[in-house]
Amino acid sequence: WFGEGTVLKQEVYRYNIQALRRSLVAGITAGTFHWLLDRSIGFNRFVMNQINERLGLFIGLLESERLLDIDARVARTLAALFHPVLQPGIEARIAISQEEIGYLAGVSRQRVNRSMRTLEEAGYLVAKYGGVTVLDLDGLRRWNHERKSMALVDKLVDEHEAARRCVADGDYIGFELYGTCRAP
Repeated sequence: WFGEGTVLKQEVYRYNIQALRRSLVAGITAGTFHWLLDRSIGFNRFVMNQINERLGLFIGLLESERLLDIDARVARTLAALFHPVLQPGIEARIAISQEEIGYLAGVSRQRVNRSMRTLEEAGYLVAKYGGVTVLDLDGLRRWNHERKSMALVDKLVDEHEAARRCVADGDYIGFELYGTCRAP
């Protein structure tokens, strides 16, 4: 389910949608959407719940992007793919590449590979070519909470320390990449 914000604001849809897998897609017209909003409490609750769940997911992803380490970002990204409201009925195995996980988590495929090995060693998932099987979804969701220090510490570091902490042999570093430009 997506696009309700655009219809509510009566805007042109601004995003590109691309199915990564064979998909069955259904749509309703803006007129039908507004008719349902005007007449159905159940539909209103559904839309409100979708918006609320998505907002919670986005706030969590923003927190993840800014405050968590890479392993926690990958864990949170994977857990988000199994959201019970936004992705109901999804199976434990999903067909997704490490590159696609990297796009979602905002990290390189190489770094996703390292994080996946860490999460696999912890017993949360099994990564195979072309897909991931989640063994412990609650564990993935807890990953950052179990490892995140609650101490108030100064996290400002210089570029040398940042590189020492965050960059490993084999990682690619891109800079001045604007939107559609991608590093290898």
